[in-house]
Amino acid sequence: MADRPLEATPPVQDLETGRNGNGNDQDVLQGAALPPLLLGTYTPKMDAKGRMALPAKFRTELGQGLVMTRGQERCVSLLPVDEFRRMAVRIQHTSMGNKAARDYLRVFLSGAVDQTPDRQGRILVPPMLRDYARLTSKVVVIGVGTRAEIWDQDAWQTYLDSKEQGYSDIADDVLPAVDF
Repeated sequence: MADRPLEATPPVQDLETGRNGNGNDQDVLQGAALPPLLLGTYTPKMDAKGRMALPAKFRTELGQGLVMTRGQERCVSLLPVDEFRRMAVRIQHTSMGNKAARDYLRVFLSGAVDQTPDRQGRILVPPMLRDYARLTSKVVVIGVGTRAEIWDQDAWQTYLDSKEQGYSDIADDVLPAVDF
């Protein structure tokens, strides 16, 4: 058998730090190793059966399949399957000796539902998740980077009103290394 030259393998991105493993983070900073971001605020209608159309801009990322689960602050999180797996694995790695992580994992995974949107880009939010997030026919879908969230329209407005006042102050605590 003839020797073949070794092929260069691309650096693997560390999911925790975002670094690409070769000491040169330039390609990560330029977005080459990062997934497309889900951005914006949309107001589709949800019918009585819990069906709603995904925003057209989200269908590329979520159209091949997604996982819905309980989100924070009583919303429904929508994650691409790969992002959901990444999160579940990270939580599982810490869960054996950490009761809080075990508790979170149980709630997170027990409320998860995988789904593929239909040809019109519609999804069906199950009753369990609609009840959890207190969703009505008036919903808001927001992009939150690598995931989207479905909120009841009134609940979203209340949340946004309560957070906008301290938005600048929060940025100082949450984003100390980012220069705006």
